[in-house]
Amino acid sequence: LQEEVDPSLQALESRQEEILKRLYELKSAVDGLSKMIQTPDADFDVTNIIQTVECSPLTPNGADLDLMLGKDYGALKDIVINANPSLPPLSLLVLHSLLCERYKILSAVHTHSSVKSVPENLLKCFGEQMKHQPRHEYQLGFTLIWKDVPKPQMKFSIQTMCPIEGEGNIARFLFSLFGQKYNAVTSTLIDSWVDTAIFQLREGSSKEKGAVLRSMNAALGKTSWLVGNELTVADIVAWSALQQTGSANTAPANVQKWMRSCENLAPFSSVMKLLK
Repeated sequence: LQEEVDPSLQALESRQEEILKRLYELKSAVDGLSKMIQTPDADFDVTNIIQTVECSPLTPNGADLDLMLGKDYGALKDIVINANPSLPPLSLLVLHSLLCERYKILSAVHTHSSVKSVPENLLKCFGEQMKHQPRHEYQLGFTLIWKDVPKPQMKFSIQTMCPIEGEGNIARFLFSLFGQKYNAVTSTLIDSWVDTAIFQLREGSSKEKGAVLRSMNAALGKTSWLVGNELTVADIVAWSALQQTGSANTAPANVQKWMRSCENLAPFSSVMKLLK
C-alpha cells in the first residue's frame, strides 16, 4: 500500500519551493547589478546612461526563446552590443524593433567614454525613456553601447565570451531568435546575400556595388524579397547597407520597389527617422 503523505510535509515542501523561487528572482536582480559593474562593456567606462525603455510584445512567445537559448529559471538573458555612432548598424536597430514585437525586452542605450559626442537621434534610437518592471520579469536584455570600435561587437550573457564581430554576424544571431527554420539551400542563399551586402554593397568598389545592385534587381524581379516570399535577415542587412552607402536613390526599379516594401513595415520606418 502506498503510504499516505503527511499534510504538514506537503505544506513544508510548498514553502520551500516558494522560497527557492524568490531566491532565484533575487539572484537575477543581483546578477543584473553585477553585470553593470563587472562587464568590460558596461562598467565605469560607460559615462552616460541615456535611457532604459520597455518593449512589450505584440505576440509574446517565451517558450521559443527558452528553447533556443536555454532556460535559466529567474535569470534574464542579456545581449550587449558595442557600435560606432559614425556608422550606426541600422540592421541591428531594425531587428531590435522586430524582437520587441515578439518578446518582452528590457532595452537600454549607453554612451562609452571613448566617444566624445553622439547625435541626439542615436541617443534615443530605442524611443523615449519609460518606467519599467523588475528586471527578472523580462525575457531578454538588449543593451546598445555607442563606443569607438572599428566594427560592431556583441556579447551574449556570458561575460567572458569572445565577442561576435561584424554587423552581418550579429544580425544573423538576432534573426535566429525568431525561430524560423530554413532548408540548406535557402540558408545558403540568405547567408550569401548577407555577406554580399556587407562586403560588396557596403564596403566594395563602385564596380562591385553596381554588380550587386544588378543582381538584386534581377532577384527582386522574380520574388517579393531577396530570398523567397518572406522577409529574412538578408533583406534587413541589404536595406541597411543601401542606406549606409547612400545608394538608395540611385538603385534600379525593382530594388526601389523592394525598399518601399521594407519601409512600409514599422521597424524600418522607425529607423528611417534616425537618418533625417
